[in-house]
Amino acid sequence: MASMAVQLLGFFLGLLGFVGTIVATLLPHWRSTAYMGSDIITATAYMKGLWMECIWHSTGIYQCELYRSLLALPPDLQAARALMVLSCISSVLASLVAVMGMKCTHFAQHSVVKSPLVLSGGVGFLCAGLLCLATVSWTTNDVIMDFYDPFLLSGMKYEIGLAVYLGYASSFLTPTNLLKN
Repeated sequence: MASMAVQLLGFFLGLLGFVGTIVATLLPHWRSTAYMGSDIITATAYMKGLWMECIWHSTGIYQCELYRSLLALPPDLQAARALMVLSCISSVLASLVAVMGMKCTHFAQHSVVKSPLVLSGGVGFLCAGLLCLATVSWTTNDVIMDFYDPFLLSGMKYEIGLAVYLGYASSFLTPTNLLKN
């Protein structure tokens, strides 16, 4: 019975990591900066994500604009998009395979196939977590390198956004699905 509980815990933590990966992929808070004018009235925050750029003004106006062309994007942004989408797809496939192999399901009950199925699901979740981790680590490195670049204007420097931290958390939660083996 404890093994079934560990399987369910690992599966739900993997699903929580999957939801975090989806949210991190969609949020525009991958890179953020704040501009304060000479008075507090002109405070503005700029955010860049994988799919859009947003501006928040201190007056409460929040404007977002989707990137129009895939070919006009820099190669690192295109790669980050692809890796995060692959992470989400592999999480979906891994969850489907893992559900079939769990002890609490009736699929292939009393069969030798059940254990390899749950192991395949765990490996799929591990791959999804590694894809997400590679993307957020790459973005973190780019942001830090640009921030400390002395030739870049101070208005062009960004800091690490909330979505990157969420991506780190979800990339570490997703492979916990391997607990259930």
